[in-house]
Amino acid sequence: MSRLQRSVDQADHTSKLLQSVQDEAAALFFPPKNTVRCVGRPMFRTQLARDLACLLDLDPTVISWTCLPLVLSRRNRHHVPDFSVTRPEGVSLVDALPMLGKRPAPEWVVEAAQSLGYQHETHQEAELRGSVRLENARDLLQYGAYRPSLGDRVRILALLEENGSLPLSSCLQVVRSGHDAIAVIASLALQRFIEIELDEARIGPGTIISRFRG
Repeated sequence: MSRLQRSVDQADHTSKLLQSVQDEAAALFFPPKNTVRCVGRPMFRTQLARDLACLLDLDPTVISWTCLPLVLSRRNRHHVPDFSVTRPEGVSLVDALPMLGKRPAPEWVVEAAQSLGYQHETHQEAELRGSVRLENARDLLQYGAYRPSLGDRVRILALLEENGSLPLSSCLQVVRSGHDAIAVIASLALQRFIEIELDEARIGPGTIISRFRG
């Protein structure tokens, strides 16, 4: 077999492997349904990966993310990362590691990613378990498909511009569209018009709202 034919066969095998992994993940569902910065189809192999994606959507440094993007290979070993994540400084390949896999990614995975020009990140389940930020992210993403009116957006931004940071209860009072006022605030946060304090406690009337500064 010629070198060219081996290369073609390897590429075909890699393509079929990636398609198989994506098809299996696409048949599964892990809530919440909505995403805001996912490029392509949302596909998750585990709830842990879905949870990590919630945090990616609320991470102000993340431009976009893609599920199950490619195959990393080394000899007869193959691995499909959970995500590729685009930030201003570049693209990283990211994996969510369950409790049973506390070890970091095998060294060959890191090296294979680097050979393609990517950094490789891992996030342990212990980092996410019990996270207030994750619970808040899940709550906000229920409104990922909602689009507030221009009037409500301008009123809330003007209020924050004039008064600085305010509690959520104050911001809700200027919503005039007649729709769910919480949906308006959540959508503006997901679209990065405003910032919500996510790490101190579950979102409530006293949660601090600010203009998004990036």
